[in-house]
Amino acid sequence: MLNTRKYEALFIVSPTLTDSDVKSIAEKYKGVVEGQGGTVEKAEKWEKRKLAYEIEGLKEGNYILMLFEADAKVPAELSRQMRNNDEVIRHRIFLKED
Repeated sequence: MLNTRKYEALFIVSPTLTDSDVKSIAEKYKGVVEGQGGTVEKAEKWEKRKLAYEIEGLKEGNYILMLFEADAKVPAELSRQMRNNDEVIRHRIFLKED
């Protein structure tokens, strides 16, 4: 692919969600990347972890890590969609260095 870069997206979703709900959220965002012409290396759920500080009254959350390669416009769209999803507590998308 031309002009693609590698990214790492880490997002935290509500601890009240079931494993299948968490998996479907990960699949949704994987679909966003692939729908924009990117490729997802992996999207995996980590275990439920305690948060460093309370966010919106929550003390823990389900962490999901997604590694992907895409055009520069894809992380902005992914971030926009995560901001608009109430189940996503926090998210960060990092550009991976070679």
